Amino acid sequence: MLDIRCLLYYYYSSAKINRQGRDGMKYREKAKRNGEFYKKLFALVMPIAMQNLMSAIVSASDALMLGMQGQTALSAVSLATQVSFVLNLFYAALTIGATVLAAQYWGKGDRRAVEQVLAIVLRLSVIVSVLFFLAAVCCPKLLMRIFTNGTELIAPGASYLRIVSGSYLCMGVSQIYLCIMKNSGRTMRSTIYGSSAVVINLILNAVFIFGLCGFPVMGIRGAALATLIARIAELLLVLSENRKEEVVRIRLQYLRAPDSALKKDYIRYTTPVLANELVWGCGFTMFSVIMGHLGSDAVAANSIANIVKNIIACFCLGIGAGSGIIVGNELGRGNLEKAKEYGRKLCRIALAAGALSGIVLLALSPVIFLFASNLSLLAKEYLKGMLLICSYYLIGKSINSTVVAGIFCAGGDTKFGLCCDAVTMWVIIIPAGAIAAFVLKLPVLWVYFWLNLDEFVKLPAVYHHYKKYKWVKNLTVENAGMDSGQE
Repeated sequence: MLDIRCLLYYYYSSAKINRQGRDGMKYREKAKRNGEFYKKLFALVMPIAMQNLMSAIVSASDALMLGMQGQTALSAVSLATQVSFVLNLFYAALTIGATVLAAQYWGKGDRRAVEQVLAIVLRLSVIVSVLFFLAAVCCPKLLMRIFTNGTELIAPGASYLRIVSGSYLCMGVSQIYLCIMKNSGRTMRSTIYGSSAVVINLILNAVFIFGLCGFPVMGIRGAALATLIARIAELLLVLSENRKEEVVRIRLQYLRAPDSALKKDYIRYTTPVLANELVWGCGFTMFSVIMGHLGSDAVAANSIANIVKNIIACFCLGIGAGSGIIVGNELGRGNLEKAKEYGRKLCRIALAAGALSGIVLLALSPVIFLFASNLSLLAKEYLKGMLLICSYYLIGKSINSTVVAGIFCAGGDTKFGLCCDAVTMWVIIIPAGAIAAFVLKLPVLWVYFWLNLDEFVKLPAVYHHYKKYKWVKNLTVENAGMDSGQE
């Protein structure tokens, strides 16, 4: 009897040890997978977030330095930069479309196809840049009248646009190339180039706006000139990188004769993104139009609130951009289940990042008011309420930038964002905002509150669409990029 008990105990103990061993192995494998995921994520997110932060700091420096010269200068440049904002919508669509294909083909190991994608995008971005350049040079006052009826803001804003217009031509090449660098394993170098241009912009802002180092005081024109020189420097850095043989490069033969199949795929996936960016961006620009007609105090407070929101949101937007590359790489390799697993993790991370960003914004509010000391008392009251609204807005922004602009687009699911934003912005938010401002004549903060509900209105639809997993697709094809004379 004792022998039977010993035998049973032996088998029970062995089974328990084996089970613990298997559980321990599963735990170690899971920890290893998580470690690989977070290593990939932060290797992408941190440089992208840093570059976004540096760009946002330039806008903040413009606001701070021009604010020292008066509320009119601040408001005029805030409205004039809406032209750059609309241009950046086109760049955003072109780069998201590039990421859809480039991330998957790079994950597959097809460098030639990535170079073809670069050539296709450059042809389009240069055309867009030239059109915006001509509009800003030839009719800057007409552009300013779109955003404001204040005569004291139109003339200084127009002078800013004439000078800064040259930077649009540089961005047509540099922004696309920097995007491809992020998608081809050169994220850190891309960040260094973009951040270098930002540092140049910051330094020259102070020199030209205030007339340091023997230069005349240029004010608004100085801010525009600093931006132009910084963009030229960024373009020169990009062209120097393009001279290296071992990297993804701009190749003339691909520019002359882009691959027809890749071009068709690019247009297929980019057209909905471009429409989505324009629907959302023009809607967001309408926010500025509505606020621009509520007085200079509302414009000044709105400009400061947007700058602060953009700075705090940099990490969230970095997660969104990084998620598109990470998920796209796995989809291109054919690892569909791993892509789904990464998508779940990224959703949780985006929610946490948005909540943390909102807390950080509230904590920094007293510091923000120190830098906004030149605002009128009414503008300060507006700013106080706007910052509170922005704090919870960041949660919705973080989730949607990761899921809609990152995860969905990584698998070519680009049409959903268009439909979602078209309904949210143009059927719900903008009409109601205009009615609140111009018909009901509600207070400024109530109008601002309504205009910042867009990210939350579409969250239920985003979650429902995510669970359908239509974005889990491998978009790559064999022998892509072979019809243009490649070696």
